[in-house]
Amino acid sequence: MASRLPARVALLTLLHGSGGLFCLAGALWPMSPDTPVRLAAVLGVVALLIAGTLVAVRDRLTPAGQHASLALFSVLIGLLAARSATPAAIVGLGPVLICIGLYAAHFLSLRAARAHALLAVGAASTGAALAAPAGFLLPWVIAVVAVLVLTEAHGRLNGRLRRDALTDPLTGVANRRAWEAEASRSLARAGRTGEPLTVAILDLDDFKVVNDREGHGAGDRLLREVATQWRVRLRASDLLGRHGGDEFVLCLPGTDGPAAAEILERLDCGLPISWSVGTATAQTGDSLATLLQRADAQLYLGKRRRRGTSES
Repeated sequence: MASRLPARVALLTLLHGSGGLFCLAGALWPMSPDTPVRLAAVLGVVALLIAGTLVAVRDRLTPAGQHASLALFSVLIGLLAARSATPAAIVGLGPVLICIGLYAAHFLSLRAARAHALLAVGAASTGAALAAPAGFLLPWVIAVVAVLVLTEAHGRLNGRLRRDALTDPLTGVANRRAWEAEASRSLARAGRTGEPLTVAILDLDDFKVVNDREGHGAGDRLLREVATQWRVRLRASDLLGRHGGDEFVLCLPGTDGPAAAEILERLDCGLPISWSVGTATAQTGDSLATLLQRADAQLYLGKRRRRGTSES
């Protein structure tokens, strides 16, 4: 079952589920006569119920639900720390806090990961301060520092890897995979809200001539310059991507055909090379592939018409 869950849900389920099982094990086989058996049993049941809910929700888990579930886990850890009977029980929560920080750093933004790491550390530290045992300060400080450092390091590394995976290295715009994923989400949102959405395919004219005459280095510089100028002239909500070679794609949320024409007209100013474009505005039942096919057909129809005009 867990293997068929989205990774962000599966790992969050594993976090709650394993934590719940450990709490129940602690209630059944307490390490000390002073172990809060009843609390451990209640926390174990609550954690397992949350894990079951996550399995039921699956990919319908919203970002808000993801944050709430992770924050609740930190609060439960704080409650467990507050009733811990031995220093070992408190220090043993350190690896759990590291798991929280690494999960947040992997699936959330760096800012959100920092917030969750601080919440987990703060809740557990407050609980530890209220607990009966003493003599755990030094190992606890080491655990807290490890949580914060590992969260920061993994968040920074993951952010860099994510940017590299989603960005075309030559032009700095979205690569094909990233563009299609985001454009598909925008199309689904437009279908729910009824807002218009237009996609465009932009193809540089005679780009091969530039490569053949001036070399591939000149062609690369031209692609970078064109992409940079287009990005400056687009709105924050518009998504520009490189589809391959000298072909770019553009997703324009909240934009119908006439509005798209105005935006494309702004892009046509002062570029060092001419370009052709085909557009398609979303209709009921359209998929992204269908939209791209219509835009591509319009693009090549325009190219054929221009070639016919120039020949005549």
